[in-house]
Amino acid sequence: MCRICEELHKDCHGTWNRFQDGKRVVDFVLAYNGQNQSDEMARKRTTFQQNLLAEGLEIEPECSQRIHFIKIHVPPEVVSRYCEIMRMKMPIVKLKGQENIITPDFSLSSTLVRFFRRPLFKFVIIDRDKFRKEEYKLQHEYTRDKAYLFDDGQPDFFPQSIRIAVAHFILERTYFSVGEENKYDIGLRKLLNDGVYLDAYPLHDGNPDMPEIECQRTLLLQEWASVIRWIKHQPLDHIKEYFGVKVAMYFAWLGFYTHMLIWASIVGLLCFFFGLLTYRNNLVSQDICNDNSTIMCPQCDAKCDYWKLSDTCSISQIAHIFDNNFTIVFAVFMSIWATLYLEMWKRYSSAIQHRWGITDYCSQAEPPRPQYLSRLRDSKKTIFNIITGTQEPSPPFWTKKLPSFLYSYSVIFLFITLAIAAVFGIVIYRMSLMTARDIYGDPNAASTKLLLLPATAAVINLIVSTILNFAYDYVAVYMTDIEYRRTQSEYNESLNLKIYLFQFINYYSSIFYIAFMKGKFAGYPAKYNRILTLRQEECSAGGCLMELCIQLAIIMIGKQLISLILEILVPFLMQKFREFRSVLGIEVEESENGEKLICCNQWTKDYTLISWSDRSLFEEYLKMIIQYGFITIFVVAFPLGPLFALLNNVFETRLDAKKFLLYYKRAVPQRARSIGMWYNVMHVLGKVAVISSAFIIAFSSNFIPRLVYMYVVSADKTDRGYLNHTLAYFNVSDFEPGAAPIASKFDNVTICRYHEYRNPPGADRPYKRPLIYWHILAIRLAFVVIYQNVVSFVQIVVAWAIPDTPGRLQDQIKREQYMTNEFIIQQEKQKTRQRKCGDTLKRRNGSLVKRQSSLDEYGTTVSLTEDEGCDDENFVRRRPAPNGGTNDPFNHSRFQECEIVTSRV
Repeated sequence: MCRICEELHKDCHGTWNRFQDGKRVVDFVLAYNGQNQSDEMARKRTTFQQNLLAEGLEIEPECSQRIHFIKIHVPPEVVSRYCEIMRMKMPIVKLKGQENIITPDFSLSSTLVRFFRRPLFKFVIIDRDKFRKEEYKLQHEYTRDKAYLFDDGQPDFFPQSIRIAVAHFILERTYFSVGEENKYDIGLRKLLNDGVYLDAYPLHDGNPDMPEIECQRTLLLQEWASVIRWIKHQPLDHIKEYFGVKVAMYFAWLGFYTHMLIWASIVGLLCFFFGLLTYRNNLVSQDICNDNSTIMCPQCDAKCDYWKLSDTCSISQIAHIFDNNFTIVFAVFMSIWATLYLEMWKRYSSAIQHRWGITDYCSQAEPPRPQYLSRLRDSKKTIFNIITGTQEPSPPFWTKKLPSFLYSYSVIFLFITLAIAAVFGIVIYRMSLMTARDIYGDPNAASTKLLLLPATAAVINLIVSTILNFAYDYVAVYMTDIEYRRTQSEYNESLNLKIYLFQFINYYSSIFYIAFMKGKFAGYPAKYNRILTLRQEECSAGGCLMELCIQLAIIMIGKQLISLILEILVPFLMQKFREFRSVLGIEVEESENGEKLICCNQWTKDYTLISWSDRSLFEEYLKMIIQYGFITIFVVAFPLGPLFALLNNVFETRLDAKKFLLYYKRAVPQRARSIGMWYNVMHVLGKVAVISSAFIIAFSSNFIPRLVYMYVVSADKTDRGYLNHTLAYFNVSDFEPGAAPIASKFDNVTICRYHEYRNPPGADRPYKRPLIYWHILAIRLAFVVIYQNVVSFVQIVVAWAIPDTPGRLQDQIKREQYMTNEFIIQQEKQKTRQRKCGDTLKRRNGSLVKRQSSLDEYGTTVSLTEDEGCDDENFVRRRPAPNGGTNDPFNHSRFQECEIVTSRV
């Protein structure tokens, strides 16, 4: 009983989430504004609701408030009919010997699992008294023709998640037009887009404001969504029962990904501590710190001064912490880790897929989208669906499907090009500021260095990316609507891929620029390479790898921390705003039919929550995949990335759970075999990470040049003197016009140094590339090729060595299929015997004597003996022995009375 109802009406009569009779549970709710509605909208609602009644749904309106609600209940007979149409797998009755199917597993992984389940590690195990482990049950595709397989007479056989899915399935495929049907007047989604209904949602289970009342929602909030439970495992089966497979699969993947990050974090910490312990002994840093005479060339035209190499002493020491001899080991490990993670996920998810009955689920088994069928109502071309065994309309490939596909992705790539152009524009803007920053004030002032350059570029980048993002989202949805996507899963994946491609450019473009472009083609003081007469940016004093490290540190620490805060703050504020805005006007009088008006209930409580959409889960996946790209593609520059990703994900899991349970309407349960396109995205990112790591090590770090110096140039085979070897000499009299400093605090500077391999000014070919540069370049390219091929080969071996499905699970699936098929054969034969016997008794008024065969433990073969008065040859036929003999196996005495043949699977 709710407290407000207890005060105002003394008793809710059990109608918190039920119809007025207090018995029928509300499975789905439609909400609309009862005021200022046009006649056209009212007509569409009336027609739609009449069609819902024709489908067998039960409806009860509630018009006591400003927002009117249509409560929908799905009766058991409708659930069973649509479960068969939707080809859902349901648990079957217990079979004899099924407890012996699961055999003990003695593999290394299962041994580790049993080890960590010992009492010593009990603190990570979920409380089985609260989350009871379900009994092991076999599953089979539901069909009413095989009633003996399912105990569907039990009141809890069809859980609420199934009833919600059935209700949503019907709502999305019901027409709302009158008379001659418009092929586009179909489905709840169209009604919501047209404003006929304000919202449509299933109800949450229980009220979090009353934790004393036990319900699934409160239990999940307390034991799963609570941050203090961060170390415990997730109750995945209970999440699946509440939210459906699709949401539960996201949390299963997020938990697995977080656990795999532990090993990457450990190796990243080893790399970090190795650099931390050895940075004082780094000879390159010692040379920089002890050098007080080397004058470096200015980093911009005219307004920048010379600077001392020793000014970068601290930065060089910090750079060694992240760029050291252990870095290449860490890069190889992360490349192998990425492959191992994906292969282990396939192996782990196969067990989940089998447990949740989605192993055989595919997009072909998913019903077509109503919008897809509406567009093809006049299509004459059909195609046979081998999964469902039905003919479905299909768009002509050359005249409809291919042109729509080409048109859609042409526009998408146009917008991606615009995003790249916007990044290029920001780079040009930064170059112009380096040249003209004196017009804004003192170029050496802290406000100029810390605010002007980064802040203005960041603001422009933010404005441009926001405008493009908003426009791109609209275009992506419109272009996906043009395509002929058969199922909702295919539609969502196509839309998600388009948005991810844009977000990939949006998130990674600046990082790619720093890693592979910045400072690589700047030129030299006598001839700088310019773009639109602007001098290209050079790396900061600590080098581009250090700058890349700082950028990643800001993203992995700062942005993730802000994201975690906004993760719960924004939904909380949005929900409170909706609650304030949606204050419902309650009428105190009763309606004409004497119904008692309800002042508080689950549907009005849930109405103020944030609406769930197809994009809700996409945003969560997107954040994690973007993070995955950072810790794989650029992890060489920031070995602590996996650690901060691990810390973020530990809290991300619990905050996402709290957000979905408290601030969002309940998601409609949907089936999904796995994480969809995101697996393929991560697979591609793993391949890109190998190439990226190879190029970062070869061209952005000092690994290759230092090795060449040690083994080719250095007499003592050490890197002492390596720094001086990498600095070229430049005569300040050779500056190109306008490049020399206008004013300098250094006196009588004739020679300055810069990071390049070039001949000195007095050489035969001044400022040209020396031979050592080409040797280093060749070795760099060779390293990229060797690294990529070796690591890729190891990835292939790892992927080949780990099967996608454990052998033990494959055997279990085969055994389950065998036992289920044997049971079906037994039952079908009994049905055949009973039907034949019944027909004979009706025709002959004879009697049959039943004799049970002992062929096997199931009694799958049944022999029938005809009584003396039964001689109908259509009922009993004997197989003649070939050539008059008796060797025919079908002529066995157990088969002689009736033509019943046993089949084996």
